[in-house]
Amino acid sequence: MSLRINDIAPDFTAQTTQGPIHFHEWIGDNWAVLFSHPKDFTPVCTTELGAVAALEKQFAARGAKVIGLSVDPVESHSSWSKDIEDVSGHAVNYPIIGDTELKVAKLYDMLQADAGDSSEGRTPAQNAPVRTVFVIGPDKRIKLTIAYPMSTGRNFDEIVRVLDSIQLTAKHRVSTPANWKQGDDIIIGGAVSNEEADKIFPGYKTVKPYLRTAAQPK
Repeated sequence: MSLRINDIAPDFTAQTTQGPIHFHEWIGDNWAVLFSHPKDFTPVCTTELGAVAALEKQFAARGAKVIGLSVDPVESHSSWSKDIEDVSGHAVNYPIIGDTELKVAKLYDMLQADAGDSSEGRTPAQNAPVRTVFVIGPDKRIKLTIAYPMSTGRNFDEIVRVLDSIQLTAKHRVSTPANWKQGDDIIIGGAVSNEEADKIFPGYKTVKPYLRTAAQPK
């Protein structure tokens, strides 16, 4: 099953480092960031989980819960968490899913259906596609997917930036331009007439007839 933006994020039950979860129930009315890993005790992933631990309060301030996934057992995750804290200086206080039967990896189209049904004996290279970030809205729909190669650490500051944009554009009739960050000018939505724009975004700028910019709504 190929997953696309605006698809319902597949629901599942799984064991995590914080006990069993029912995914949609765990999300509740929050936003969620699900990020996956091909194997425990791998160098790049160790730095990534530490980076998320450092940013967890920033995600929480945006109403977003974070959850990791690795195909190894939960017991392995708990041991790995000690290394992550030692390397990053930040404790892993968010749950990490144990996906030993590869069910979630397959459900989210990160591994093929014929990839087997056990993580045992599998190498990181065999699990290389399990390197995806999913941002999921309170409506349980996928808002963002980004897949990375194993050799490239993910930029989680970028995930925070994109979450800011998604939340802003969900609330207002605007888009955000390239490299936008909080406080920068926005792009007025194409469905907003010039007459409406005069009222909603007084003083807006017409760069091109199809490109109008204004200060970020509060």
